[in-house]
Amino acid sequence: MGAIILFDGICYFCNSSVQFIIKRDPTGYFKFASLQSEIGQQLLKQYGVSKQIDSLIVIEQQKVYIKSSAALQISKKLSGFWKCFTILRVLPPFFRDFLYDLVAKNRYNWFGKRESCMLPTEEMKKRFLV
Repeated sequence: MGAIILFDGICYFCNSSVQFIIKRDPTGYFKFASLQSEIGQQLLKQYGVSKQIDSLIVIEQQKVYIKSSAALQISKKLSGFWKCFTILRVLPPFFRDFLYDLVAKNRYNWFGKRESCMLPTEEMKKRFLV
């Protein structure tokens, strides 16, 4: 089994990131659910993640990764040179997460916010948990 990515469904940047990942994940390793969805809320509860966290979350092999660790976990499974970003694991998490938090804090101002979660195309639907 692959991994599950929980993302902020009303964030344009997050939705664009999901589409980016899908294009670079030809094997379909990742499945997706928005944090706002029922399944997203159930997974947060099941894995003991605070509902206050609105970060990117990866659940893989019963482990939870958040913030920059989640992004790096994703990059190692993508096709192309994106795997190279895993070298950033040598940086201390507090530094990586500082940069991650800077973008996360400003994502609505920089990229915008949707009124509702994106509607996946027919092709994408099989990648989303319902």
